[in-house]
Amino acid sequence: METAEHVPIRVELSEASFPEAEIVRPKAATVWGVLRLMMGFTFLWAFLDKLLALGFSTGRNPETGVIDFFGKDAWTNGGSPTDGVLQFALHTKGPFVDFYQGLAGSSWVEWAYMLSMVAIGLGLILGIGTRLAAIGGIMWMAVFYTATALFPENNPLIDYHVIEAVVLAGIAYVGAGRWLGFGNHWRKTALVGKYPILE
Repeated sequence: METAEHVPIRVELSEASFPEAEIVRPKAATVWGVLRLMMGFTFLWAFLDKLLALGFSTGRNPETGVIDFFGKDAWTNGGSPTDGVLQFALHTKGPFVDFYQGLAGSSWVEWAYMLSMVAIGLGLILGIGTRLAAIGGIMWMAVFYTATALFPENNPLIDYHVIEAVVLAGIAYVGAGRWLGFGNHWRKTALVGKYPILE
């Protein structure tokens, strides 16, 4: 009696098999989730430090090192969150110096900066609206690079603004809000279903 040969069946999975999600290995997913959280905290901290003068880039006396917590440099006490960069941190030879210095003191610039810092920070930390938050972050990295680092002092082209922009692009590309965040729940809401850009 002849027996049929058992031929193993191979099933190859690709992105086409799962049109709604990219295939990312678990370890890589964790790395992207951690990178997203770290970038989120970077933006949220920028907001908090400017808001309350916590002594990192705001509220510290450059000569003595003494921190005036919640002092006159805090946005809550009338300090400007953008004047430090727009008036003092710009390179004198950059092609955009006049443009950025012309923005100094504009209340709409300060509000745009602060609201976007907190929105980008919370979006990245929570994994909600991650792609929009990452795109917003990339736009700010471009502003910071052209305002303060063109051209970088220690490298002909690359400084940390460029690196962070590339990380944010990766976060947006892979949809990193799905890992270590609320992105999976958020993407199933009716709002995101209607406006996928909010994912």
